[in-house]
Amino acid sequence: MTAGAPDPAPAAARPRVRALVVDDEPSLVTVVAGYLAREGYAVETAADGETALATARRTRPDVIVLDLMLPGIDGVEVCRQLRTFTDAYVIMLTARAEEVDKLIGLSVGADDYLTKPFSPRELMARVKVMLRRPRTTTPGAAVEEQVRRFGALAVDPQAREVHLDGVAVELTRTEFDLIDALSERPRLAFTRAQLIERVWGPGWIGDEHLVDIHLGHVRRKLGDDPTNPRYILTIRGVGYRMGPG
Repeated sequence: MTAGAPDPAPAAARPRVRALVVDDEPSLVTVVAGYLAREGYAVETAADGETALATARRTRPDVIVLDLMLPGIDGVEVCRQLRTFTDAYVIMLTARAEEVDKLIGLSVGADDYLTKPFSPRELMARVKVMLRRPRTTTPGAAVEEQVRRFGALAVDPQAREVHLDGVAVELTRTEFDLIDALSERPRLAFTRAQLIERVWGPGWIGDEHLVDIHLGHVRRKLGDDPTNPRYILTIRGVGYRMGPG
C-alpha cells in the first residue's frame, strides 16, 4: 500500500444498502440499477412479481423500486405480499397518473410513488431521503420514552408499536412514523409540510398529499371514522393533530 494512502477497511466494513428493482422494461431496469450501483448499493433485479417476491425473501432488500404493471402478479399484490415479511421502503412506479393508481399502490404499503417517465436523479434523491430515516429508536437513548395513550390507543415509540384495545395494529414504517410524530406533540396541529419534513425529511420532493393518503390508511386500520375521529383529527385549513389523551 502506498504510504499515506487512506485505509479502505472502514468503508469496506460498512454494510451495503440492498436494493431491488422490479420492472418488465429491460432498458428502465438497466438505467435504475446502474444509478443505484454507482451509489454503492448492492442491486438485484426482477422482471415479474413472482421473481420479485422470491428475490426479496432471499436478499432482504432495504429499498424496493416496484412497477405497478407487471406480468403475472401485479405490483399491488407484490407490495401487499411484501408487507407480510419485510419493512423495506417501497417506491411504486406507474405509467398512469390517475389518482386511483396512487391510492391503490399506497394503500397496500408503498411509501412513495413516481409516474413514468421520471428522472433517475429524482428517484435517487427520494431513495436517499428514505434511507436517512431511522428504522428504530436509537439504542441506548439517555431517556426512555413513555408509552403515549389516547383512550384505547397506545403508541410505544421505543418498541415502534401501536396497540388498540390491547391488540397490535400492523402499520408500515411510514404509517408509524406519522403517528409517532403526531402523538409526540398531541396538542400541536401539524401542517402537511411539517409532517413531510419530519417523516420524509427536508430533502424530499413530491406531492404533500401523500400525508393524506397514508393517514387515511392509518385511520382505516384504527377504525377511526374521518367524519367523527377519535384519534387523528383533521384541523381545517391547517392539517392534522392527535385527539385528546
